[in-house]
Amino acid sequence: MPKINKYVDIDSVEREAKKDYIDRHSPFIYCADSAKSDEIFEVTVKVGKEYTHPDDFDHYIASISLYNGETLLAKADFMAGTLGGQGAKGQTEITFRVKPKGKKMKFVAQSYCTKHGIWESDPKIVEVI
Repeated sequence: MPKINKYVDIDSVEREAKKDYIDRHSPFIYCADSAKSDEIFEVTVKVGKEYTHPDDFDHYIASISLYNGETLLAKADFMAGTLGGQGAKGQTEITFRVKPKGKKMKFVAQSYCTKHGIWESDPKIVEVI
């Protein structure tokens, strides 16, 4: 089973290189705090907040997955060069459209870097009304 890396508050990290490493691999979830049951709801996942990730042939973000608890809701795969290719840097971003069910959803995103493995977001709780 692959190791799953998690975001650490970069304000608590001393070395700039470590801040860069943690931030540019971590997925962040952006969406409203509540959603209407059975209506399309947009959830955006962006890799990196303050730092960009390389888009090299052998080092790029290959996928972003969105879960509700342990259930995989959606997955987007990317190829090297999606953000411009060799030497380019950018933030891989995808907006998923889901239909909320139940009373709440617990979204968690994972990004997969071809060189540094799986990175997991903090959970985002969305109340379903």
